[in-house]
Amino acid sequence: MQEPYSSKDYSNNARKKMFIRLIDIIIITIAFFFILYVFVMNQEVLLKFVIGTVMVILAIIYGSLKYEAKSLTQAKTNNDISKLVLLNERGMKVDEWELGDQISLLIGKSTAEHKADIDLCGTEYESLVNYEHAVLNCVAGIWYIEDIDSVNGVGLKKANKRVKNRLKQEIPYPLGNGDTIYIANTRILVK
Repeated sequence: MQEPYSSKDYSNNARKKMFIRLIDIIIITIAFFFILYVFVMNQEVLLKFVIGTVMVILAIIYGSLKYEAKSLTQAKTNNDISKLVLLNERGMKVDEWELGDQISLLIGKSTAEHKADIDLCGTEYESLVNYEHAVLNCVAGIWYIEDIDSVNGVGLKKANKRVKNRLKQEIPYPLGNGDTIYIANTRILVK
């Protein structure tokens, strides 16, 4: 179990964020004056074209790096997952499973020979669920879901997205708090 942050860790993290914001402001200020010089004060058309192209490329790279960093930060802070909640068609809780200290869970239907940790027997779409449909694994504190060759597939709707994506088989996908897992048409909320 991870220890809580101390006030020293918090203040160091706040200083790092402030330093990064200060660097961002300095970069934007320098870029503003550079653009002002090249495009307003300078009369060379070729220079304006070359510098403009380079600036657009740098802006795209900078924006994509910031977006990736934000996504990674959200994934790290969003992984305090403690339970899974089975939802019905109206979004009401039907069942829930505490994750506790477990590191791997099988989602499917239980039989005499095989026991599913997340047993979807008795659900509305039970006939669409394989006996071994998907697996959840916790690696380095991050939960992943993987479709293990199911017939009707596994979908994942990230908490901050509107679209549900079908997972490719045998490829692990990270889960975050608030994500919704679709096992065939059965919805499981990650909390």
